[in-house]
Amino acid sequence: MLCVVARAACRAGVGVPCRLVRPVVALQLSSRSIAHQDGLPKLPVPPLKQTCERYLAMLEPLISEEEMEHTRELMAEFLRRGGVGERLQRGLERRARKTENWLSEWWMQSAYLDSRMPVAAYTSPGVVLPPMHFQDRQGQMRFAAKLIAGVLDFKRMIDNETLPVEYLGGKPLCMDQYYQVLSSCRLPGPKKDTVVNYGIGKTSPTHITIVHNFQFFVLDVYNSDGSPLTVDQIYVQLEKIWNSSLQTNKEPIGILTSNHRNTWGKAYNNLIKDKTNKESVRMIQKSIFLVCLDAPMPRVSDDIYFSKVAAQMLHGGGSRWNSGNRWFDKTLQFIVGEDGSCGLTYEHAPAEGPPIVYLVDHVVAYMKKTEMVRAPMIPLPMPLKLRFNITPEVKKDIEKAKQNMNIMVHDLDVRVLNFSHYGRKYLKSCKMNTDAFIQMALQLAYYRIYNMCCPTYESASLRMFKLGRTEAIRTTSTESLKFVQAMDNKDKQNSEKLALLEKAITAHRTYTHMAIHGQAIDRHLLGLKMQGIEDLTSLPEIFMDTSYAVAMHFNLFTSMVGSKTDCVMSIGPMVPDGYGVCYNPMDDHINVAVTAFNSCEETNANNLARSLSDALLDMKALLEQMPQASE
Repeated sequence: MLCVVARAACRAGVGVPCRLVRPVVALQLSSRSIAHQDGLPKLPVPPLKQTCERYLAMLEPLISEEEMEHTRELMAEFLRRGGVGERLQRGLERRARKTENWLSEWWMQSAYLDSRMPVAAYTSPGVVLPPMHFQDRQGQMRFAAKLIAGVLDFKRMIDNETLPVEYLGGKPLCMDQYYQVLSSCRLPGPKKDTVVNYGIGKTSPTHITIVHNFQFFVLDVYNSDGSPLTVDQIYVQLEKIWNSSLQTNKEPIGILTSNHRNTWGKAYNNLIKDKTNKESVRMIQKSIFLVCLDAPMPRVSDDIYFSKVAAQMLHGGGSRWNSGNRWFDKTLQFIVGEDGSCGLTYEHAPAEGPPIVYLVDHVVAYMKKTEMVRAPMIPLPMPLKLRFNITPEVKKDIEKAKQNMNIMVHDLDVRVLNFSHYGRKYLKSCKMNTDAFIQMALQLAYYRIYNMCCPTYESASLRMFKLGRTEAIRTTSTESLKFVQAMDNKDKQNSEKLALLEKAITAHRTYTHMAIHGQAIDRHLLGLKMQGIEDLTSLPEIFMDTSYAVAMHFNLFTSMVGSKTDCVMSIGPMVPDGYGVCYNPMDDHINVAVTAFNSCEETNANNLARSLSDALLDMKALLEQMPQASE
């Protein structure tokens, strides 16, 4: 459901946002898809004792008995009758009564806007669409024109409030995030950022931003009568933009948005001192979305093609390639390369992955339609080229941003695994839950490399509740540890291994159910901590405990993507010595992207990808060795 949280948020014990997982849902049409919002239940505040007990149980496979004993003592003090725990719980319950969602504002701030790490590669996910077969600018323009028309078709449902309401288990889900992804942008600040949605109000924008060769253009996508431009009209306008941006010696102003947020906040203030610059920046920020017409990537072998494209979607490949051909603050950036590589990246603060995945599926389906409406070719005005005055100070900021981006590009290792041996259809035939099965394969893969398990985060959606965002599914459990320890133990019978796998899967499904119903531990603990910050002069010791730091250090940050499109999602690691793992199970194969930092000697994205492939094969062999698998 990616979300991602920046490392700073992780160090603060926040956990991470949901990135890319879309819940398995039934779609039902509604004449007004946001009319049901008021009927949604509020996010509950779980019972204090329940969360504390589940917190201790979660720690068992992660820490020593000695550490556990110390944490139990701190927890007993925290839960003491009339003590600090009860006071914080009462404060949270008061907040829940007074607000539509007690968590949403805290979550937006702590997980995203307070984080000062760059959004590129750290919190913004990337999506790789199936490669296109064009290899020239005409093909690139034609594809981009169809894509733009597809997004405008999605916008029509948003504007008319006819977007299908999603359901999970027969219950309607909150659709608010779908209305936040278009016409919105993150704005940098010197200490914390803000998000502005320009689509709310009477004067919602009618233009998109096109960037080519580091040059930005305003493209009005509606005719004077309010009808959207046709594919042919958009194509003509893109041709004009291409021909007006052939110079490649322009300063890559967009690379400023890839910097550390404090650095970018200062550079932003320098940039918009100039009136022309300020007007140009505002036009980008207010646009419905942004389209990056990229230069071709360097040619690579087929076996690493998807890995390189995934990296392009995350960061653009560096200052020599396409990293300056971006505006990373923009919520939605579609990327179309001249070499046929295409996809998108999105800034995470306004929304999690489900609206993005739904949008991708909608656009891909729209582009497959052969019948395109042809309109009279009324001459259209030349798209407006945005001007920037590059002062010596701004030039210096750009050079620094280039250096920082190149360091980040070299540090982030991205490996895509196209696991072709089986997919969800096979797992369904074995009566195995696809998500839980892959999560156990990840646990096994990690354990085989490190001979230990680690805190593992999987994103779950809280959209069953009004303005719900995400909760963490804690994959690592006592049951998962017993399974991975038994899997390579020659003294264990296959029947016992399979029984342990089934118990681990059941534990995962139980926790998933708790999470989506607002009864997991991470958001409640965050709420208690935030309440403590607001109420008290010092934090309770339970949040200063080493065990808490261990629990919040997610070496495996994972997200399942429920997409109909055969795409690859990627997310950066949440901690310096961790992995980002995103997987999209299709019927007969599984797309997986693994990321890690080269600066950490202990992690290696290729090793984990290979170990995961082996784990998936070994677990399939285990299923097939048992009699019930063939019945």
